[in-house]
Amino acid sequence: MDTGYFLAGLCVLLLNLRGGFASPGVCPDRCDCQQPQLLMCANRGLRSVPTQSSDQEEVLVFSLGGNFIGNISAFDLKRFTGLVRLDLQFNQILNIHPKAFEKLYYLEELYLGHNLLSDMQVGTLQPLKKLTVLYLNNNDIIEITPGLFSSLDRLVKLRLDGNKIQSLPDSLFQDLDNLRYLHLESNQLHRIHRNAFSKLANLLFLNLAHNKLPALRGALTFSHLAALTTLLLSENEIQHVGNKVFHNLKKLSKLSLSSNRISHLHSGTLLGLSSLKEFLIDANQLEDIPAGLLDPLELVEHLDFSRNRIANVDSLAFIHLKHLRVLKLTNNLLTSISGDIFKLNNFLHDLDLHGNNWTCDCRLEKLKRWMTAARSQGKLFGVFVQCHHPATLRGTSLDRVNSSQLESVGNWSDLCGSHARPEESQGGKIRMKGEVWQEERGREDLNQQKQDETAGRTQRKEEAGIQGDQEVPVMVHSFKNGSHRSKSPTDALRKNAKFPTPNPEGNRQSASTVVIPSGEMFDLLRMDGWMDPCAFNRRFITNVSVDQVTSTTVTVYWATPGLSPLLDEVHYRIMFDRFGTSDRFPRYVYTPSSARSVTLRELRPDITYMVCVEGVVAGSVCPVAPRDHCSGLVTLSEDSVSTYNLQLVTVLTLGGNAVLLLVLGLVWLGRSIKKRLQRRKSAVHVRHMYSTRRPFRGNTSVSTDFTSYQSPARLVPPELGDLIQFSCDRFQDTSSSRRDIDLPRFSE
Repeated sequence: MDTGYFLAGLCVLLLNLRGGFASPGVCPDRCDCQQPQLLMCANRGLRSVPTQSSDQEEVLVFSLGGNFIGNISAFDLKRFTGLVRLDLQFNQILNIHPKAFEKLYYLEELYLGHNLLSDMQVGTLQPLKKLTVLYLNNNDIIEITPGLFSSLDRLVKLRLDGNKIQSLPDSLFQDLDNLRYLHLESNQLHRIHRNAFSKLANLLFLNLAHNKLPALRGALTFSHLAALTTLLLSENEIQHVGNKVFHNLKKLSKLSLSSNRISHLHSGTLLGLSSLKEFLIDANQLEDIPAGLLDPLELVEHLDFSRNRIANVDSLAFIHLKHLRVLKLTNNLLTSISGDIFKLNNFLHDLDLHGNNWTCDCRLEKLKRWMTAARSQGKLFGVFVQCHHPATLRGTSLDRVNSSQLESVGNWSDLCGSHARPEESQGGKIRMKGEVWQEERGREDLNQQKQDETAGRTQRKEEAGIQGDQEVPVMVHSFKNGSHRSKSPTDALRKNAKFPTPNPEGNRQSASTVVIPSGEMFDLLRMDGWMDPCAFNRRFITNVSVDQVTSTTVTVYWATPGLSPLLDEVHYRIMFDRFGTSDRFPRYVYTPSSARSVTLRELRPDITYMVCVEGVVAGSVCPVAPRDHCSGLVTLSEDSVSTYNLQLVTVLTLGGNAVLLLVLGLVWLGRSIKKRLQRRKSAVHVRHMYSTRRPFRGNTSVSTDFTSYQSPARLVPPELGDLIQFSCDRFQDTSSSRRDIDLPRFSE
């Protein structure tokens, strides 16, 4: 009897293991029922929905994806009345019976994507009143019958992308009040009814990319989408965008019109987009960016105008975009751009100007100054402008072109000359004050410049120890015999113009002082030869090194021995970039004349960099990279502990090892001493234990000289009779006085 009960229980246990603990029925063939309430039949080669003899009310998830199911009949899913999720993706479903989902009252997610559906009868989805997610993507649907989505008022996400839908009729989505995400990309849409989205007041995301829309003319098409935040219209055939098309999209943050055929945008096209942060209109046919077009985009941060035909950008195009961070103008037809165009875009950190036919003449002078000022503040290191005209400068970076080389080309001389500064009329020099290149405008700026020059002259006089109206003197030495003259006026400048250069022969004869006005100092130095930037680099810049390397920063040091502190017009440019890149040093940092170190930031971890230092003399730089004044470095990786001092860690490690060795040595010494003491103690114990000293018996008297005798033989107890016996007569004392007998002593 007990054996029968045991077998019956074992059978029940095996059935539960096979059919799932939550399901009372038998698990279908080729399916997995190990997890409670989950029936997994995906990728099992099934050609129809598995049938069962009992209900499956407790199954919540039924996965049939990746099979070869061709049809869904009215009885295939009747037993799964408790389903919450049904996955039928990646099958070959051609038809679904109108009553196939009749018993699925609790279904919330239905996945029918990647099948062969071309049509679905109205009423098929009507029983699914709790449905929130519906995937019908990548099928062969050509037309959506109005009323197909009726009663799906809880639907949140609908995917219809990857079909062959050609138009969206009136009130197609009228019952989808709670819809948030709608995917219609990769169809053949060429017409959208003006009321197609009229009831989607809560829609957040709308994707209409990869279609055939020819234009956006109707102002009512998107007017009801008040909650929309993302609108994607890229890769269509749009040629015209009407005014106020996006007027009511007050919450839109991203708008993409990329890869269309738009050649012009009206001034009112972008009205209403006050919350837009990302505007993409690359790969179109735009020819210009007029003033006022982008003014409604008050909060925009990312603009992409690349791959257009833009030849003109108005100087006021970006004046109201105070939050702009990323601007891409690459691969257009730009030849010149105003230097003041970005003066109010203080947050701009990513500017792409590649792929344009830049003409490097005086019209780019202000742009060069602006780029230099931005880099001196640690911004816009990636801006790279490569000259295309004239031919002599083709392929040269604008940063490496001297101001004197930005000459007028063609008939642009009138435009350049009208805005030339006093320095430009003297050869295009650039003056830098502190770390920012200054630009003088109007009479007030010129007066301020004169005041600065006067203050600087006074300061230099104080440093040189000169009072009153005297000019800064430069000592020039002459000798009667003509055998020696000072090498150059710079020798006096290196002494702060106080003392003449001594005669090597110890004879200082007829030394004369020549007073040179400070305004002529550069001319005199240029005559000396080292005012050439290349000569300046060779003569003065030495000991370029790097220190304090982290994963994102490094400090560069250099020295200028022999350079006079009066030469505050000389500045330095630190060039750095990844080692081995094709573009030679597109990133720069400018420093004032007093600086002998600079910290480079925004580096990338675990990258090899090359850093070079060169002088900027009177606004000119050497056209050849100063390879003699370069240093390489490798930034630390992110996972390394860059905050610790590696030298300190090394010292602490060595100290710890030394202490450990000392402790081990002390332990070994202690153990050795202990063992020796133990051996000594053991030897004494044995000596006392086996001592042979004992008194002799009988009437004989033994001399005390033999009381310490011990047998040289084995140390065994005396009971074994191993003592040496002597004749008693030999040691008998017959006289009254003791005789001194000289006997040999036996030691142990």
